[in-house]
Amino acid sequence: MSDHRTHVGYGPLAQVEAYWEALRGNRLMPRRSDIDPRGIEQALHYAFILERVAVGVGRLRIAGGHLRDLMGMEVRGMPITAFFSTEARPCVSEALEEVFQMPGQTTLHLSAAAAYGRPALTGRMLLLPLKSDLGDVSRVLGCLVVLGQIGQTPRRFGLAQATRHSAFGRLAKPVRFADPLHDPLLPRDTGFAEPKARFTTAPPGDIPPYLHLVKSEQE
Repeated sequence: MSDHRTHVGYGPLAQVEAYWEALRGNRLMPRRSDIDPRGIEQALHYAFILERVAVGVGRLRIAGGHLRDLMGMEVRGMPITAFFSTEARPCVSEALEEVFQMPGQTTLHLSAAAAYGRPALTGRMLLLPLKSDLGDVSRVLGCLVVLGQIGQTPRRFGLAQATRHSAFGRLAKPVRFADPLHDPLLPRDTGFAEPKARFTTAPPGDIPPYLHLVKSEQE
């Protein structure tokens, strides 16, 4: 079973997922060439298509107006991680790569804290794999819906949870992301190339002499 029934309050995500499911039928996934914008006409404002250009990197080929509104600029050609905070980007890249490699669909749960001129926001991003015309899994049909007043742009998001399904319909355990400073999936910048060694003092008898008194024969 897919996760589309849980998209309460996020109607466009349910529409895009239902369209993807209808297109794929008995296949693992549809092809990019199967996508017809008229099939998701009511959700086009929130939809996008990604192209995999490197491991964990997907660039926007097509993006709806909602994505432009969130960034306050044209977003075609941007990596999808541009919508996320620096701390969340490694986890987003990992989740995106799993969409290509599993392959399977993933729902990301997003949040943005309130700041001056920027109200708090919550949102969801749906990522659905597609085959390219060459037969490789290198495209994603996606949908991003953010609830609330956008305020000053650009808006970037933290990642609270990822819900993953394989293309065979198996639900993976939801991955919840805690405070980025305590999340083991995120790199920690300690400021050192390797752990600092603990400072200890040697016993007095173990300290080798390092000063030598040299006397000349004239003295």
